[in-house]
Amino acid sequence: MTDADSTGAVTGSPRLPVRCGVVGGGRMGAGIAHALLLAGCDVTLVERDAQSVTAARGRVERAVEGSAKRGQVDDAGTVMARLAAVADYGDLAGSGLVVEAVPEDLDLKLVTLRAVEDAVSPDAVIASNTSSISLDTLAQALARPERLLGFHFFNPVPASKLVEVVIAGATDPALRARAVAWVEQIKKTAVVVKDAPGFASSRLGVALGLEAIRMVEAGVASAADIDAAMTLGYGHPTGPLRLTDLVGLDVRLGIARYLERELGPRFAPPKLLVELVEQGHLGRKTGKGFYDWSEDQA
Repeated sequence: MTDADSTGAVTGSPRLPVRCGVVGGGRMGAGIAHALLLAGCDVTLVERDAQSVTAARGRVERAVEGSAKRGQVDDAGTVMARLAAVADYGDLAGSGLVVEAVPEDLDLKLVTLRAVEDAVSPDAVIASNTSSISLDTLAQALARPERLLGFHFFNPVPASKLVEVVIAGATDPALRARAVAWVEQIKKTAVVVKDAPGFASSRLGVALGLEAIRMVEAGVASAADIDAAMTLGYGHPTGPLRLTDLVGLDVRLGIARYLERELGPRFAPPKLLVELVEQGHLGRKTGKGFYDWSEDQA
């Protein structure tokens, strides 16, 4: 890649920065790091402690090895050599783009974004993978809010073809074209939306998921039959309840509560969703949600 200055930031070119960072190495963060590695970037992945760093690196390594088996990369080891998994924000220095991918908690995201801004150059672009929190609210964490935009990836990142590019009120207008070009370079499609609670995808997806949960709660039909109605009748690749399990019931609950506060009672979470989260049934990651995922835990 060319046209990058000494910090790795793009200068007069829509090409992805040579060096990129990701903060948060869970399922989403590891997937984003994997996508950036496959696009040719050197990636610094930041986690909170040594144990989390090891786990995050393992997630990325498994994803890269999967890509190698599918013929998407020639050698997994060569790709992994471009990943630095660390516990120090200072290692983000030199990154031209940093994607925040920590859990969907406003205070945590604000603290994280401040730490990122302190670590990177004034020219670096900072993106949040938030699925629902207002970018205008997140921008308040930054001394230079014009450098912030939303890069909302979808789970699982390697298989998903979509990235929602969210433009905040303070976002530099020139970032829009650059962001869309960067998404194309990681072989995904960008949809550009104005900052609003839930943006486009989460607002619609959560509305459908909550209604499906209410139907299970009322005994209208089983989770499998409701999902089949949407996959076979409407062509959805995954039904709303199975998708809720994949996303995480706790994540869906958090988004629903946020949207209820911002948009009103139509997003109030069903009692069944609250009860399942309180019982620790969070979907695939715990082995049980609306479906039994115990075999995935073996």
